Amino acid sequence: MISRNEYLDNLINLRDKQLIKVITGIRRCGKSTLFELYQEYLLRNGVESEQIISINLEDGDYADIDDSKSLYNLVKTHLLPDKMNYIFLDEVQRVSEFQKAVDSLFIKKNCDVYITGSNAYLLSGELATLLSGRYMEIKMLPLSFKEYVSAFPEDRNIDRLYQNYIHNSSFPYTLELSRQKDIRQYLEGIFNSIILKDIVARRRFPDIAMLQSVVRFMFDNIGNLCSTKKIADTMTSAGRKITVHTVESYLTALTDSFIFYRIGRYDIKGKQYLKTGDKYYAADIGLRYIVLGSKKADQGHILENVVYLELLRRGYEVYIGKVGNSEVDFIALGDEGEEYYQVAYTVIDADGKTLERELKPLESIRDHNPKYLLTMDLGPVVSHNGIKQMNVLDWLLK
Repeated sequence: MISRNEYLDNLINLRDKQLIKVITGIRRCGKSTLFELYQEYLLRNGVESEQIISINLEDGDYADIDDSKSLYNLVKTHLLPDKMNYIFLDEVQRVSEFQKAVDSLFIKKNCDVYITGSNAYLLSGELATLLSGRYMEIKMLPLSFKEYVSAFPEDRNIDRLYQNYIHNSSFPYTLELSRQKDIRQYLEGIFNSIILKDIVARRRFPDIAMLQSVVRFMFDNIGNLCSTKKIADTMTSAGRKITVHTVESYLTALTDSFIFYRIGRYDIKGKQYLKTGDKYYAADIGLRYIVLGSKKADQGHILENVVYLELLRRGYEVYIGKVGNSEVDFIALGDEGEEYYQVAYTVIDADGKTLERELKPLESIRDHNPKYLLTMDLGPVVSHNGIKQMNVLDWLLK
């Protein structure tokens, strides 16, 4: 089991704080395992097993727990009156009006409440209103490349590990599977669960085939500018007539289920957010190969996807950077200011035009914030008038 130390440290720091700890993320990214790791920490640090109440609401043993009252009553029967109770509710969105039970437990002085969910709906609407200012969201992703590499301490072929990482998936459990057939079946199960349970069942979309067509389009256009009109027009011209409104509904469902992340644009010179020109990146590249098969991928965009997710893991708010008529792949807004990232699979060519092209958007930014060019090219860190060019795998592992 890989210790998800950054997420675990977050929970440890929030222990006994008057906040509901909400862990969100795509199915099978490791939320339940994080709960197990944290519970082990509690047991090692003076908490008795009777103080821990852990309920996985996808477990068939809790199939009859389908509303807030039954959930509250179940937890209440296990509460210790004179000690702190650590309450873990896994996949809590399966319970109707679960937020009422969560709120009732939260207001008790001897309850420290932790919940997980696989859908952004968890923190929308009534829950956000009811619990405003009283919860802390921890956004969880599948394994980072650094975490993935840590599972293979004897293998120092980093390039091969990267290829395995993007093909075999970053979902933690795939590390337990050695055969490609088994990995594929496991990923197909995750994908079908997301589509059928988190999207179709909740949203009641009648045309599953149309939804799957949109999903295929999105995986095939990772890192490309995508408007809902462009998607609707492309699919309609291919014989799959669909309205812009329907595309918007599908994209909202897909991002709510964390299978895709939407990234907007930011005007670097004008210091304003732009309303048009979104891009989408996938939570896991391995799912792309499940959906599209052996269809050739743009390796540059795949690498962008990996970098984007890593910036999210490192706590940045991430946008596409617009500077004049040029575009910077990512502007990362953090506690210490802005950073700029350009990502290219390689900048090596005969006449140096590729390097020139990739540097140009960064060079047009006149402020003094850090600027990086990340590539798969080998070699030491190089500075181009303050722009650091470095190997992306070194950056991912640092």
